[in-house]
Amino acid sequence: MIQPNFIVILLAALIPLIVGFIWYNSKVFGTAWMKAAEINEDKMKGAKMPLIFGLTYVLSFLLAFMLLPITIHQFTLFSIVMNEPGIQPFDPTSEAGKMVSDFLGKYGNNFRTFKHGSFHGTIAGIMFALPIIGVNALFERKSFKYVAINAGFWIVCMALMGGVVCAFT
Repeated sequence: MIQPNFIVILLAALIPLIVGFIWYNSKVFGTAWMKAAEINEDKMKGAKMPLIFGLTYVLSFLLAFMLLPITIHQFTLFSIVMNEPGIQPFDPTSEAGKMVSDFLGKYGNNFRTFKHGSFHGTIAGIMFALPIIGVNALFERKSFKYVAINAGFWIVCMALMGGVVCAFT
């Protein structure tokens, strides 16, 4: 039975904070981001950073948790048999339980690498984060640079988070 490893998910949720510290540094994309986002130093000083970092971590945890079924293909098996007797709660002696146990014994570690998780995290970043940021930017009248900086950040974060979640869960 595959179960989420919450320690790994909690650690993966730190990735956006760590990458953000680098990505949005003034020596990387910070200055360009502030200009594209129309934010100045004075506005940044008034921010409640503990609240911002805390909520960022909570939201990043949700994202890391959602990357489980995106990066780990074995979760699909459970979505197919979840209503079968013996699956909820898991009974390895039931017909469905035996089938799942046999399947996972044979194929449970297939595609469970950092590289594979990073690939799916990157695709998820491109297919989810980019369109969401892009649509918001269109209505907010933000520039292509704004979209590129923010979407690029999330694509990198989701690639790293997907790799961690896939390889270590």
